[in-house]
Amino acid sequence: MLNAIGLGVIAQASLVLCGLLVFWFTVPSRAVGALAGLGAGLLVGAIAFDLVPEATQLDSVALALWMLLGAAVFVVSDRLVAARFGEDGPTAAYGIVIGSIVDGVPESLIFGIQIAAGIPVSVAFLAAVFVSNIPQALAPSAELASAGWSRSRVVGLWAAVAGACGIASALGYAAAGLVPGVEGDAAAAFAIGGVLAMLTDSLMPFSFERGGDVAGVWTVVGFCAALMMG
Repeated sequence: MLNAIGLGVIAQASLVLCGLLVFWFTVPSRAVGALAGLGAGLLVGAIAFDLVPEATQLDSVALALWMLLGAAVFVVSDRLVAARFGEDGPTAAYGIVIGSIVDGVPESLIFGIQIAAGIPVSVAFLAAVFVSNIPQALAPSAELASAGWSRSRVVGLWAAVAGACGIASALGYAAAGLVPGVEGDAAAAFAIGGVLAMLTDSLMPFSFERGGDVAGVWTVVGFCAALMMG
């Protein structure tokens, strides 16, 4: 189980790194857009080469239902966060942090289930999660820093998110050990729906807004990288 917790935390470690980066130097907007495009491409590749093959162990109806559930959870959570914290200014940063938890939990559950079932964890999927977190964390970290948050407070916030994902990975590991036949197919389908909704609503528009039309090239680069790592 310690391996599952460690992997769940490592996959989200880029969140903590971003919390430090904003206090060390200013990251150009176009660089953030390029990273967002790269992360989007990696996530599309992870969906195509890792999550879909695992999720297709379900029948088509169950697969569709779990995917729709994942998308619905993301959309509803996103709306609740926007309604609670707003969409602009420092308060919006809290919403993005909560959105990171919504994204990270199903991914971490899959890591834990894979380790318990003896399934090799895909390097492409791990890299996709790690890289895609960077642009999502840079913006709110910079916003919180400009609002007067100290470095230790920003880093501590992201460390708590990474820790929550580590716990989710441990829960996935425990579920695979306690419930016969748990292989992560439903979690994979759930994650597909949630990640696809996040890509459409958040990461890809953010990439284009910050990186311009070159962001599309970086998305292809990310997809190619996922293909090679797969």
